[in-house]
Amino acid sequence: MTSVESMKMKAGFSQLKPEVVILLFILYFHPSYQLTEQQVCNRCNGTVQNGTAVGQFCNETAGRIDGRCCWRNDNTSDHEHIIGLDLSNCSLTWVEDLSGASTALMIDLSLNPIVKMTNSVFLGFTELNYMILPQSITCPGGKSSWEKVVVQKGNCLCEGQKNMCNQTGQLSLNCPENSICAPYGPGFFECNCAGNHHGYKCLREGKFPVFQVFGPLWASTVLMSILLWVTQRHKAKSV
Repeated sequence: MTSVESMKMKAGFSQLKPEVVILLFILYFHPSYQLTEQQVCNRCNGTVQNGTAVGQFCNETAGRIDGRCCWRNDNTSDHEHIIGLDLSNCSLTWVEDLSGASTALMIDLSLNPIVKMTNSVFLGFTELNYMILPQSITCPGGKSSWEKVVVQKGNCLCEGQKNMCNQTGQLSLNCPENSICAPYGPGFFECNCAGNHHGYKCLREGKFPVFQVFGPLWASTVLMSILLWVTQRHKAKSV
């Protein structure tokens, strides 16, 4: 199997400045910037009901209901993950962060007065295969990102997320040489550097210079921590 470089290029971002890369690195590894699984499940009062779409799906897949989520262990690890999320009738007007449920196969956002929901909310939701939305909201990524889009009973149903790397080969051509196209959520794809290639457009070959890239960041973080500690200690002594 071809190894994949850990630094990736997302669709729509062919070139990132160093400071942006550092910011994304901090945002990705800092848990306070993203909702955890449990926070997503408790975003709305109540629990998943048996008669709902997510409730029926959870029963059919031998899942476990906790809050607004259906959890299941895939038998490959001891860690349970979310396979269904039911935030229907939660009075949601904005949908901004559902990152804790990125493993969900089904999401129900119906019966909400949603006025804003961007496609980027579902970035990384590669397993998402069925969505129930208010009729006024379009499927993430548009109709071209789903096998079937149906409007019925006041809801918009999005079924069968398409692999954007298999869309007549057009999108995959945006990936540079020495990279592999991979789906990254409805309407998104990413280009992973293959083998020993890395860097801008995967043009560099060889082991990725981890210490050269992240060394200065780690050093500056340690230095700032020491300075803050010394400053706070000095203030505490002067009080």
